[in-house]
Amino acid sequence: MILRVLNFVVIGVLILAAAYVYRIKFEATVQAEHLAKLRDEVRHARDTIASLRAQWGKLDSPAHIEALVMRFLKLRPVAPTQFDDLDHLPEQPPAYMRPGSSDPIGGMIEHLEEPEAVTGSVAPPSAAVSEPALPAARASETPAGATPAVSPPATSVPAVSGADNR
Repeated sequence: MILRVLNFVVIGVLILAAAYVYRIKFEATVQAEHLAKLRDEVRHARDTIASLRAQWGKLDSPAHIEALVMRFLKLRPVAPTQFDDLDHLPEQPPAYMRPGSSDPIGGMIEHLEEPEAVTGSVAPPSAAVSEPALPAARASETPAGATPAVSPPATSVPAVSGADNR
């Protein structure tokens, strides 16, 4: 009788051991599938990064930037008349700070003035030209399909310090 009970106990332990081994195998299979999925995601992310780096290389190439400059920026060569002697520079830079103020940038913002010329090479638009006035925020934009209006260059524009042209 003890042998029979012992046989049932051993059979039960073997069944439990088989179930435990099956559970471990199932968890290992799930982990392997999860690992394969993660590897696929990493491969996809690396491919995306490689594609974005290739796009960045194309967009960052000097030839591409030069083509965009030629297409969208209507730049002209610098004329020798745009430069002036250093004798015409002011003795001291203008004082932007109020006495006792500790914020030089705030002082510069408070004392901003409208420039006399639009740029160093382009004279301000004259009142004789009859063009519709654009709002101040959109004055630099050109409508689609239209060519930008360019004023004739000024004959002599004295050079000013670099900080004033910004």
